[in-house]
Amino acid sequence: MVEVKREVFGHMPPEDGGGEVEKFVLQSDSVRVEILSLGCIITALETRDRAKQFADIVLGFDKLEGYTRKHPFFGAVVGRVANRIAKGKFTMDGKEYQLFLNNGPNSLHGGARGFDKVLWSPQVLPNGVCFYRLSPDGEEGYPGELKVWVTYTLNGSELVINYRAQTSKKTPISLTNHAYFNLAGQGSPDIYDHEISIEADSYLPVDDAKIPTGEVAAVQGTGFDLRQPVQLGKHLKQFHLDGFDHNFCLPLGQARRLVARAHHPPSGRTMEVHTTQPGLQFYTGNNLDGSLKGKRAAIYPKHSAFCLETQNWPDAVNKPHFPSPLLLPGEEYNHTTWLCFGTA
Repeated sequence: MVEVKREVFGHMPPEDGGGEVEKFVLQSDSVRVEILSLGCIITALETRDRAKQFADIVLGFDKLEGYTRKHPFFGAVVGRVANRIAKGKFTMDGKEYQLFLNNGPNSLHGGARGFDKVLWSPQVLPNGVCFYRLSPDGEEGYPGELKVWVTYTLNGSELVINYRAQTSKKTPISLTNHAYFNLAGQGSPDIYDHEISIEADSYLPVDDAKIPTGEVAAVQGTGFDLRQPVQLGKHLKQFHLDGFDHNFCLPLGQARRLVARAHHPPSGRTMEVHTTQPGLQFYTGNNLDGSLKGKRAAIYPKHSAFCLETQNWPDAVNKPHFPSPLLLPGEEYNHTTWLCFGTA
């Protein structure tokens, strides 16, 4: 049995167009999740440890102001295209499109005002909420009028996120949720004692601007081989890694499959990620620097959270040998990700 509540969370500033921001609370016996109509943001996600004690395991803010200021996409749905597009440019059918540059020389997570910064229209479901928005033709430089639905449903200990979209013109699209997790509880200082595994035989090496070089490299014999669980802190030291911010290449196909698992041995909390998407961006909060004050006055230093973002491969619109991110009129973009929480 899942309970769904809605309440007012705040109001957008006039310079951001105003409007009421609602919060939706989905609660089962084992999971409680809070989601905003702003950016479909997951603001809290509480799960139990092996002693049956609940803790909030996602980073974020107590008040709306935190989310309307600059922040690293905490909990948000990002789009129209998640991740980086090199030089913010792509050419399609002989026409070049220029996007806003918001990540050094690149466009990141949809540009200046992506899906994370706008209000969505909510519809309450028996066990969740569906958010809808119409992205106008030309928004942030992308072609086509795009209708988008993001649906969150809670089934026991499983949070399901479904993304659907339809377009009036050919356009690139790749949607994901950018929640930052710490299974010890948000505000814990680091994730070094977490065990991580990712079911991927290959990954995408990147250049200094974090753009894939085009090579699809085998993980075998490298620090990117996470097919067996590794303790994160020890693993980063062993391979002299500053952290991860890389796409792992998943088996292609529309079937649900297990792609990653995180385990926090001290608390017993576990999280499994299942998806239909072709890629998984594993990010270890390398750019967190302690400058943001989060929920309950928590400070978020480097490596204090991880993201497992299911999506298409970065810069795929510029790399023909990557899975195509292009959506055509008459087609439907439809992907689902399942986050399954438990203890071990």
